[in-house]
Parts: sequence; structure tokens; C-alpha cells
Amino acid sequence: MIVPGRDVTRPLKTFPVMLSLIIGLNVLVFMVEVAAGESFIERWAMTPDDITHGRNLETLLTSMFMHAGVLHLVGNMVFLVAFGEQLEANYLGPLRFLALYLLCGLAADALQIAVDPNSTIPNVGASGAIAGIMGAFIVVFPGDQIQAWVLSFAGLVPTRLSAGVFIGLWFLLQLISGFGSLAETSTGEGGVAYFAHIGGFIAGALLILPMGLGQRQQAL
Repeated sequence: MIVPGRDVTRPLKTFPVMLSLIIGLNVLVFMVEVAAGESFIERWAMTPDDITHGRNLETLLTSMFMHAGVLHLVGNMVFLVAFGEQLEANYLGPLRFLALYLLCGLAADALQIAVDPNSTIPNVGASGAIAGIMGAFIVVFPGDQIQAWVLSFAGLVPTRLSAGVFIGLWFLLQLISGFGSLAETSTGEGGVAYFAHIGGFIAGALLILPMGLGQRQQAL
């Protein structure tokens, strides 16, 4: 397993305010979720069957800030920092970054619903939106060096990887896992929403250049 750290290619031109607020909101919602219990998840998580029948449409947004556990939350926030800092501070700015994040999250939900529209399994997590940030990052900063740690028998070993290699391998894994999971959609059991990752990633890759129009010189 490889854990990404921060992009070490260039300094940040500004402090990533919006990214920090998004992280704070995710943490806050998770604390409320833990305190409120299962009823909170049932009410605010996104269920494909509800959406396809026009119910609880607000959960398309609220589920984006919910998580299934501490490791789920921490893992998502680590990836968000690794690939979100440069996009906000050196390319998009805070408002465009927020717009990209939310649009990718909605695109992630859309593909997951399209794959299994009658599913009654609650979906939670920022993974789809963060996958969109990764899709945008590989378009704008493919050659950047990412500080990373490889989990081995000796513990966490530091290394550096090209963003293009890291994200490319990650996306390939999502594709393989996603299509492999199609046979399991009838079991009614929860799991990783791989197609949400795929949908968010593709949306980010397609949206980043139009959204960053006028900002491209900052990516050099």
C-alpha cells in the first residue's frame, strides 16, 4: 500500500482556505454522525433507490461529507490534502475549487446510481469528490512529484512518485475493481463504491481546464 503525502514540486502561492474548510466540515459532520448514531446515517446518506424515485434528493450533497469510520475519514482527507492543495492555491482559487469538488461529487453519485439504480445500500463518503480532484490534478500537474510512504514489513518507507504514475495506477485499480464488483451488486451487501470513484475522476479530468480558464499560466 502507498500513502500519498504532499506535492513537493512548488510552494503554495496562497493558503488553501477552501480545502481547510472542507476538511473541517467533514470532521464536524463525522462527529455529529457518531454522536447521533444510525438514525443520522439512515436520514442523510444517499441511497440510489431513493434518488431514482425522487426521494431525499438533498442526500446527494449531505452524503458527500459523511464517512463510514475514522479510517475512512482520515484516508480521504489525506488524499484530499495531497492533491487538493496545489489545485486550489496555484490553479483554481477557493471558489472554483469548491465548485469542482461539489460537481465531481455529484458526478460520482450519478454514475454509482446509474450502475445500480435500485440499490437500497446507503452511500457515504467524500471519495467521489476527491477522485474528481485527482482527475483534475493529473491533467494539470501530471509531472509533479508526490511525497509518499510505502507500507512494507519495515514499516512506512518514504519515497517520491510522479503524480501521473501514482494517480494512473490508482485509477486503473478503480476500473479493475469496479468492473469486478458488478457481479456482486445483487448480493445486497455494502462495500466500496468504485463507480463513484470512476465517475468523479472522469468529471474532474473533463472539468478542470474549462474551470481553470485564465489560470493556466499558474500551472507552469
